[in-house]
Amino acid sequence: MIMRFTLSATLALALTAGACAREAEVSQTDQGAASGLASAASAQSEAAAPQWDLPDDAWRTADQDDLLYIETDHGMVIVEMAPEFAPNHVARMRRLVHERFYDFLVWHRVIDGFMAQGGGARTNPGHAADVEGLEAEFTVRRSGEPVVTELMDRVINPRALPQMAKAGFWDGFHAGTQTSALAAITGDGQVQSWLLHCAGAAAAARTSDPNSARSQFFITRGNAEHLNAQYTAWGRVRVGQAAVDAIAVGSASEDPGFRPDNIRSMRTGDELPADEQVTVQVADTDSAAFAAYLDTLRSPSGNLPDICDITVPTRIVE
Repeated sequence: MIMRFTLSATLALALTAGACAREAEVSQTDQGAASGLASAASAQSEAAAPQWDLPDDAWRTADQDDLLYIETDHGMVIVEMAPEFAPNHVARMRRLVHERFYDFLVWHRVIDGFMAQGGGARTNPGHAADVEGLEAEFTVRRSGEPVVTELMDRVINPRALPQMAKAGFWDGFHAGTQTSALAAITGDGQVQSWLLHCAGAAAAARTSDPNSARSQFFITRGNAEHLNAQYTAWGRVRVGQAAVDAIAVGSASEDPGFRPDNIRSMRTGDELPADEQVTVQVADTDSAAFAAYLDTLRSPSGNLPDICDITVPTRIVE
């Protein structure tokens, strides 16, 4: 059972206090554009990804309606969306993509080592869709599904909420969670979980108002711990992080000579003809094979790397 949750009183107070200490704030044709996506993405994947030695039953195939194909000036980026954690934000992204809102907009604010923010216009970095702000989906309150593995202790947010929780994976997504043991004392038998802003996270941009996300989004180019449980993460890059990292750095609102890179097109996988769809498979992070893979990453003392430093195996199947 999942109940949508925005902010508990404790979390709200902590996040409000932490907001002042943020180092950097994140503000807020058709078939032709899709031509060659499968071959381009496959070439990128083969060039950049290791060959994972996992059995076939240790992989899951991402649903095409959850895949977002973003054509950039540097190659194809494929993001897997997570409606289980942020259903309203995912629905908003799907709607705007289907309306072709993002085509020919730009990556208007890009900070090296932090994130690439897209959805602004070349002449108006604050450009946004004519839609209402979304209620924040920073966390989900859950009992049972979605199950988040508890692999290590980890601070929720080092600036806004420096309390210890757990970190692990949900269906190949890096996630944080209150320990399931707390369910016995929470009254409703539920705990809070959230997607982490590790490098490659896709999330909603907003103003200082938690409920102001409209259409602009960002993809992290580094681990952004100070955004955890403060911004709505709604997906993760599965193919093409190198393209994200190559997007031109600068700010259209602050750098007069900055020439932002383009968002050439955005499509959901279910819009594409079958021969243009990319079959993306992600390691089943609940499988015995993935557990064995984690064991190969352990230090001599048995500790795992930080959760954001653990790569979830991904492959493209021809």
